[in-house]
Amino acid sequence: MKRVLRLFHFLAAFVAFLPWLAPAQQPASPGQFDYYLLSLSWSPEYCYSHRESPECSGARHYGFIVHGLWPEFRNGGYPEHCSTEPGLRDPQSMLDIMPDMGLIQHEWTTHGTCSGLSAQVYFSLIRQAFNSIEIPPRFVSPSHQQVASAIDIKMAFVQYNPKLTARDIRVSCERGYFRGVEICVTKDLRGIECPGGRECYDNRIRVAPVR
Repeated sequence: MKRVLRLFHFLAAFVAFLPWLAPAQQPASPGQFDYYLLSLSWSPEYCYSHRESPECSGARHYGFIVHGLWPEFRNGGYPEHCSTEPGLRDPQSMLDIMPDMGLIQHEWTTHGTCSGLSAQVYFSLIRQAFNSIEIPPRFVSPSHQQVASAIDIKMAFVQYNPKLTARDIRVSCERGYFRGVEICVTKDLRGIECPGGRECYDNRIRVAPVR
């Protein structure tokens, strides 16, 4: 009986701790959020383990692609699936910067419906956000693997995007490999300091070349 009680108390404590492990989804109405997180994924790293993905199996080879423009709360939570509004009339129009039809639909259903915008306006905002970021030349189409620190990558973006500060940008890596950058912006796409969250601080990050 004591073992059962101990197990019960352990499970209760673990469940209570879970909200601290990851940002919590929170109920919200469309348009009720604090800022956007523009997620730019480094396609060469993604494609290393997803070679059958539409993003990776075509003739075009990508560097940064838009993973999403996500409504977020400053307390660390985020809204999802806020409405059943229909998606883009012509989703293929986004394939140059979001090269996967499944990704386009997922981003609208999961995140875009929380923006308070129509699909047409939301994806136009995604394109505007992407076009507003100048990619540092070393990451435009590298043909060889690079090694850089997280701060080097972050400061390269600040150098070529003077309206951003280092606090507006997060670097993402996994097991020593570069995965992408996240940029916090206001609803009208001005840089804003990112709240605390997961971020890469590695001194040696391998940046895979564009295929």
